[in-house]
Amino acid sequence: MPTWTDITTRNPQHSRNYAARWKNMEAEGRDIVGEARLIDAMVPRGSRILDAGCGTGRVGGYLQQAGHSVVGVDLDPYLIEVAREDFPEATWEVGNLAEEGSIPEADFEAIVCAGNVITFLAPEERQPALQNLFAALAPGGRAVIGFSAGRGLPFPAFLEAASAVGFRVDATFSTWDLRPFDPQSSDFLVAVLSK
Repeated sequence: MPTWTDITTRNPQHSRNYAARWKNMEAEGRDIVGEARLIDAMVPRGSRILDAGCGTGRVGGYLQQAGHSVVGVDLDPYLIEVAREDFPEATWEVGNLAEEGSIPEADFEAIVCAGNVITFLAPEERQPALQNLFAALAPGGRAVIGFSAGRGLPFPAFLEAASAVGFRVDATFSTWDLRPFDPQSSDFLVAVLSK
């Protein structure tokens, strides 16, 4: 699978097209914040939340507006610009989740990693990214990571890697609205992990 950097190098307009796609879906009245509503329901109001691979800030921005303190990290500078413009109350930083020091703070009560982010990392970056996410999570905190099948990261391998860095796998679902996960047939994984 190509990484996000591979995609944007091949198509310099990809980030702009990606941002426009979400704006268009929102303008059409489509639900683009289901992931954020799940996270909001999992934590008390005023929680510290990391939006890992935040893109345009659609998830973290919703959570900030709902009364949480949000930090978003994404390696795409254009998407961070969009997030800063649309949701200036949150903190948005350019950084690669796999690099040490890329997450500017720690002790988050929740981490959300939506939109296939983990699969846009190079295979050798996934374990370091999971280690960094684990380190950024407060004791007792939860991370929720979702991604599609067929993207070069089998679900069992991901769950094994998450466990290897210290996460406890609390639950798995096949959608952000918590439909049951079937290891044999689900084409999407939402993993609820805790520290």
